[in-house]
Amino acid sequence: MGRIFLSAGRGGVAGLEWDGDLQGAGTTEAQEMSLLRDWIVAELTARQVEVLAVPDELSPTQTIAWINDRIQWGDVALAIHADALDPTTDRGATVFYIAHNHSRKQHAEQLIFALLRRVPQLPNQGAKPDSATNLGKLDFCREITQPSLLLQVACLGHADDRALLQSSRRAIATGIAEGLVTWLRARLTEDTLLAATTQAAIVFPPCKILINQQVYGEQGIEVNGNPYVPIDLADCLGVNLAAVPSVRRLRYRGIVYVKAIELRAFGIWLQWESATQTLALRSIARLRLDDRAPIMGLGQTSEVQMTMFLKANYESALETVPEIAKLYRGEAQIEGVNHDVAFSQMCLETNFLRCHPQRPVDAYNFGGLGSLGGSSEEMRFASARLGVRAHLQHLKAYACTEPLVQEQVDPRFSLVTRGVAPTIADLSGRWSADPDYGRKVLGILRRLYESAGLL
Repeated sequence: MGRIFLSAGRGGVAGLEWDGDLQGAGTTEAQEMSLLRDWIVAELTARQVEVLAVPDELSPTQTIAWINDRIQWGDVALAIHADALDPTTDRGATVFYIAHNHSRKQHAEQLIFALLRRVPQLPNQGAKPDSATNLGKLDFCREITQPSLLLQVACLGHADDRALLQSSRRAIATGIAEGLVTWLRARLTEDTLLAATTQAAIVFPPCKILINQQVYGEQGIEVNGNPYVPIDLADCLGVNLAAVPSVRRLRYRGIVYVKAIELRAFGIWLQWESATQTLALRSIARLRLDDRAPIMGLGQTSEVQMTMFLKANYESALETVPEIAKLYRGEAQIEGVNHDVAFSQMCLETNFLRCHPQRPVDAYNFGGLGSLGGSSEEMRFASARLGVRAHLQHLKAYACTEPLVQEQVDPRFSLVTRGVAPTIADLSGRWSADPDYGRKVLGILRRLYESAGLL
């Protein structure tokens, strides 16, 4: 049996500014996950399973590098987190897996089943693809060279979940340990492990590649349920991977392959059909979704598409502001801001209009604008329309030097250096201190376009 790499993660995967350590709850995610990690290690050790705990002081990037330096064929990796958000609908456990990977989805379902069998009172949020997160992907699920999952154990910001986590820690650890053992046993049956005992002798099954519905001359390969394509194909699609060393490469039978899912970051649409071993790619991206995507311009989605996307992520989103999509589309067109971008940023800032003590929906502060004078109070607006307008005006202040069309309602408009952030990526470190802020907005924007059928 292989080994298990276990990381006690830091910070929620939702990517919101209020994620992370709790204030006033007498605990932090770091403390809770470290304690849970120690119990899981004890449970696995008692089952004679070798487990390697990632050092707590490592950053997320260092954690992945630490695991990749040590992980081998047959091993698996798990990160445990506890979100700090407080809405009731976010309670419970979720397991994230790499999108479009059927076998990894099965592993995620097995893990959460084992956990809930031991702790049935913990709400089940299910197994979800990492593309459902605000970043559109989770590096822990994608960058580790062997199968990996990310388990969000509970909503630490919710009193019931927090109490359950603290009172049933051993039961939770036992459930997770049992799920991990089941996962390891499943790994022993995979073709890549049955083929040979050394990596040099492993045979990867081939997969068919379609580009714009035409058969590509070379085949790809399937590795641990993930399709890989020859790196030459990326050149054909106009994607220069030579300048992106972070994209994972695999040399097999004299050919260098790259993981197909990584092409999505370069505007390539793809769909993987595991039943037929077929990877379909579309090389002509109609929408710009890279780091230089501009904030100003025309949006592409309709009010209906925006509304359906919002409701798909939070069923009760429209109870407080039913006209939110109409407001963003109309107000953005007046100021020349891309309403798709502004709407996606609103979804990130408000977690799809969920209520939160630090940012109530009825404050209509959809862009997370700070109050003047260093006040600790959230900025409030008299109506949803004014809140949307202030958000768009603040975006325009960052994105260009053109004057406002409507009367200024953004109190911080004159405090921004005009035109300093013309692209979504430029918002990182400016609108938010988060260096990944722009990527998170882009991640939601991609999901919006995919749900609308534009990608």
